[in-house]
Amino acid sequence: MVKVNARFMLAATDAAHFPVPGPPEVAFLGRSNVGKSSLINSLLGEKLAKTSSTPGRTRSINFFQIRRAGKPAPELLFADLPGYGYARVSKEISAEWPRFIEPYLEERPSLVLSIVLIDTNIPPQHSDHQLIEWLRAKQRPFVLVGTKSDRVSNNLLQNSIRKLTEHFGVDRILPYSTKTGIGRNELWREIGGFAHLQG
Repeated sequence: MVKVNARFMLAATDAAHFPVPGPPEVAFLGRSNVGKSSLINSLLGEKLAKTSSTPGRTRSINFFQIRRAGKPAPELLFADLPGYGYARVSKEISAEWPRFIEPYLEERPSLVLSIVLIDTNIPPQHSDHQLIEWLRAKQRPFVLVGTKSDRVSNNLLQNSIRKLTEHFGVDRILPYSTKTGIGRNELWREIGGFAHLQG
């Protein structure tokens, strides 16, 4: 079990607000209400990222500093990005998102990994496919994580993950449940590998 100390750093709605590049950064992306904030809180072991039953609440890139127990300085930043695919977010707000989200994903030098969350309980979504193809085109490393995987039986889950894996053309999708903790240690291992966390 990975134990970390984490704190909220800042919320950015413009590229000028991004923190100065430093430790490796991991971005969390996914459709609205897929469970990004809940997954971040599950990884951190505390409720730092704000969760809501109302989709579209995250409207900035929220940065969190991560330090493992016993380490003197932050080793990692988590970036919680606004969810996509939710029509009720006002057009004025969503129109601003490409101004800071695309530059972050495309140009951020300290971004080492994007974690793309997909819901294992619904069919493949076009918006997820678009994001995955965009990350491929930009040669940005990513990992697909299947959320809410405790809501169906294991047989149905395996069948769903097989279909999603084939659809998105990936080697694997990591099942995750914020309620049971399934996938937590595996996802930390992925993050540690890309961020080159030692010890």
